[in-house]
Amino acid sequence: MWRYREMLPLLPGDEPVTLGEGFTPLFHAPALGRELGLTSLYVKDESLNPTNSFKARGQSAAITRAKALGARTISVPSAGNAGNAMAAYAARAGLEAQVFLPRDAKEPFVLECRLYGARVTLVDGLITDAGRIAAEKGKPLGWYDVSTLKEPYRVEGKKTMAYELAEQLEWTWPDWIVYPTGGGVGLIGMWKAFEELEAMGLIGHERPRMISAQASGCAPIVKAFERHQESSDFFENAATVASGLRVPKPLGDFLILADLYASGGEALAATDREMLGACRQMAALEGVFAAPEGGAGLVATAKLLKQNKIRRDETVVLFNTGSGYKYLEAWNTALEH
Repeated sequence: MWRYREMLPLLPGDEPVTLGEGFTPLFHAPALGRELGLTSLYVKDESLNPTNSFKARGQSAAITRAKALGARTISVPSAGNAGNAMAAYAARAGLEAQVFLPRDAKEPFVLECRLYGARVTLVDGLITDAGRIAAEKGKPLGWYDVSTLKEPYRVEGKKTMAYELAEQLEWTWPDWIVYPTGGGVGLIGMWKAFEELEAMGLIGHERPRMISAQASGCAPIVKAFERHQESSDFFENAATVASGLRVPKPLGDFLILADLYASGGEALAATDREMLGACRQMAALEGVFAAPEGGAGLVATAKLLKQNKIRRDETVVLFNTGSGYKYLEAWNTALEH
């Protein structure tokens, strides 16, 4: 990731806190494409980052700045992967980590945080409740809060996904980018990168069309998009196997929606059953063990093809944002059916 250090928040004399994140594979998926009817389907596999998700990018940038600014204790509310990444990078930086997870967080996420030496607090409710309690506890103690869009640096790390995509496609854009959307920092970051790359003269004014993929059990962006709202409403009783998509009210919802509208994009939801089925399809046809969030993106792509909104000769890049290994209990259930 730090190959783009001139475009990242690294001041003179600073050294990045890094575990080797970034430049994940982008590969053509011909078998999966044939199954869908697409000639140019690509997968950008973020599960091969440290801690097995795209969250490593944002936390590398955030912890780098936190350390440079003299922070001692880092705090984050998380559904799982962000907490794992923060705990790992805090350990790398020699900083104390405080992670706040919903009480029903999957056990691998909890154990991984603790293995990195983080103190884990389990909270009744959703990530929104974890965020509230983390802020209430940490603010009086001076903890450095790296929760989604509460600091400006996670976006900077996430934008490198678009830098890499442009470089890997020889400075062109695909027609469509399919992105699983919980907090949406990756989508927001990539849109920022489009503007930066154009300003540097590396890319023209064209933009890929963005697809936001969510879970039917927690789809605030999809609902808002269908109503053409500027922001989303709180999604009541949010529930989905895809932990990273269980964000009932993204803080940056107005930015996500503005980017979708500006790109001429789409927003679609997938049921848990559809997501897990899509993951099995990805694994069997391309050897990618995707998280359910990645499965949501594949479901969205298939639905848009059936609606003739994606043409079969267009180039589509599907982001798999995490590893299926952290969802083993879900696969046990899925394989039984």
